[in-house]
Amino acid sequence: MTSPKVLLITPPLTQLNTPYPATAYIKGFLGGRGYAVAQADLGLELVLKLFSRAGLSRVFAEIEAGGFELSDNARRMLRLKNSYLSTVEPVVRFLQNKDSTLAPRICHSRYLPEASRFDNVADLETAFGTMGLSDQARHLATLYLEDLGDLLKETVGPQFGFSRYAEKLAMSATTFDALHEALQAPPNLLDRMLLELLDELMVRTQPDIVGFTVPFPGNLYGALRLAGRIKETHPATYTLMGGGYPNTELRTLKEPRFFNYIDFLTLDDGEGPWLRVLEAASHQLQAASGELPVDEPNERKLAACSWWLAAPLQRTFLRNAAGQVEYVNHPQPDIPHPEVGTPDYSDLPLSEYLSVIEVLNPMHRLWSDGRWNKLTVAHGCYWKRCSFCDVTLDYISRYETAPAALLADRIAQIVAQTGQTGFHFVDEAAPPLALRDLAIELLKRRTGITWWGNIRFEKTFSPDLCRLLAASGCIAVSGGLEVASDRLLALMEKGVTIAQVARVTDGFTQAGIMVHAYLMYGFPTQTTQETVDSLEIVRQLFQAGIIQSGYWHRFSMTAHSPVGKNPAKYQVAAVGPAPGPFAWNDLWHDDPTGTDHAQFGPGLAKALYNYLHGVALHEPLGFWFDFRVPKTTVPRQLINQALQQPAKPDFAKQNQRLFWLGNAPELRLTPGKKGGRATLTFYEQAEDFELTVPAALAPWLHELLTRLSTDYDTKILLKEAARDFPAGQSFERFLESEAWLTLREKGLLVL
Repeated sequence: MTSPKVLLITPPLTQLNTPYPATAYIKGFLGGRGYAVAQADLGLELVLKLFSRAGLSRVFAEIEAGGFELSDNARRMLRLKNSYLSTVEPVVRFLQNKDSTLAPRICHSRYLPEASRFDNVADLETAFGTMGLSDQARHLATLYLEDLGDLLKETVGPQFGFSRYAEKLAMSATTFDALHEALQAPPNLLDRMLLELLDELMVRTQPDIVGFTVPFPGNLYGALRLAGRIKETHPATYTLMGGGYPNTELRTLKEPRFFNYIDFLTLDDGEGPWLRVLEAASHQLQAASGELPVDEPNERKLAACSWWLAAPLQRTFLRNAAGQVEYVNHPQPDIPHPEVGTPDYSDLPLSEYLSVIEVLNPMHRLWSDGRWNKLTVAHGCYWKRCSFCDVTLDYISRYETAPAALLADRIAQIVAQTGQTGFHFVDEAAPPLALRDLAIELLKRRTGITWWGNIRFEKTFSPDLCRLLAASGCIAVSGGLEVASDRLLALMEKGVTIAQVARVTDGFTQAGIMVHAYLMYGFPTQTTQETVDSLEIVRQLFQAGIIQSGYWHRFSMTAHSPVGKNPAKYQVAAVGPAPGPFAWNDLWHDDPTGTDHAQFGPGLAKALYNYLHGVALHEPLGFWFDFRVPKTTVPRQLINQALQQPAKPDFAKQNQRLFWLGNAPELRLTPGKKGGRATLTFYEQAEDFELTVPAALAPWLHELLTRLSTDYDTKILLKEAARDFPAGQSFERFLESEAWLTLREKGLLVL
């Protein structure tokens, strides 16, 4: 049977530092099923084409040809044209980590031409320290690129944005009209450069099907512009689209003009729908190649359309012969999470991505700086109850896990393929027990990766579990604190309290793991007092040093969240927009019992920026706002008191597992009148230490620690260790001894 050749495209623009993983996931899955699959990140390729001497020359030439209303900033940049042309390629090489020696020139000489992005440049020495020369240079080089991005946006490419390409055209677009008008207009310079890249790619790969991932609104315009070109130049090639944007915004699609560009739109996980489309396409290719009989040419389009509608497709929109949109979803099992395969990053130019530092926020830096392999620990969310989240959709509601050994195998395969050991686990909320098992598997295999991901601040993340995750390579976690109010957290069904969040973040911080808090304001019924009190909680968390990063998000009501499904329950009224033939997700709403949320945004952001730099932590909260706010009702020591809650004694953890992070000790016995003493010597990475215990306990403790350091597959519970404890000795008293407490401090975990 003829198998279709597949090309997967990430349209502009998502990230500059690392590939968005959707195409790698589908390529890995389909490649495992025997399909020939190529992939390309045209967002990266467009940026590299633009930010080259040749690309910028075309930009400046078109601007100089006239027709643009130029700001003073743009005119200044035109006067500095030669400086930009001579520096752009060295700067890009520097950001690609190909020329680190450029850092001193960027920082200490007037090497970069500067425009408006440099007007409010931060105190770099305070932000980066005296040793952060490379980071300073990376931040300045990022501002340089953003200046050029501003020039593009003002002139030849009004839709340009490094991570929000033509986003406004697709956001809350209940009708297709604005997009249709933009797509019918003659392509501007950026469009033409993008289409040139596509033409080269199509000649090189000769695909039968081209698939576009559209994770965000900012990817839609580029995807449709590219798909339209394929329809012009390769009319026999099928086009397909999926991704986060269709999954949330296009679930009620009725717009037939959309299918002038895209033949098939799939919802939710792509593996199953893609497989069904490709199986059906194989049949069509057979017909086209003469392996199967075909209709007469003038009847072929109608017959093909009817045939596709009858095919056993899954979660797929297409247009019928009458020009109407139909949704086909034959009962098919989803591909289980353990069977989706390993993401395949081959044929992506991993060395060409740019590591940028956009803002001076330590967690945001992880998102934009460095190459991170993306991987999912589990499918969906194990909690799936938060009322502001799209918990009714498949990517959250269908929770499935994969065995830790399988995940570790995938990690090893990706490292071998990419040569990169950094991983970003992109779960909605990585399950703590799955992370525990994966961490143990990584330690067992001595897999030296560095990783970070998203979690819930739930009590399962004990200090010991945090230390285990750190030992396995975890450097940072992000989690939703949302509105720091116990009333509103309960209304949101977050399943956490302020005190619990404080203890969990303290555990991560003590383990050396950076903590980023997602913060929210404007939740239904939130009062002015609760907004001020929430800021006070955040201030105390920073003051205690138990979160190191955060970001305020304004609450947004979506059609697929519990709030959007039942606004009356949350005392808000949905006031639009009415569903249209195209996108529908973000809902406007009135909050008659709440406050004027919009006025708080600038002050909350300003306070947070200063807090994460350790500045003005003792200023009264009203300092951050240009209007009067009430005094906080939160006790000044609320967070400190939560941290002082006594921990559960080890003797009460009989059913929990022992885990030793160290090496097997050496045992030396010293005879004496009362049975003698014994010394256990531990040779560890940072420093060696010794432990002196009664000789009667030494063989038991030595055997236990040796077994724990060499046998990761056998779970030894605390109560099981107690069964072999020497007769005549008190196990409970031993758990309170200096020797035991020293071991706990040095890396003996109870999980």
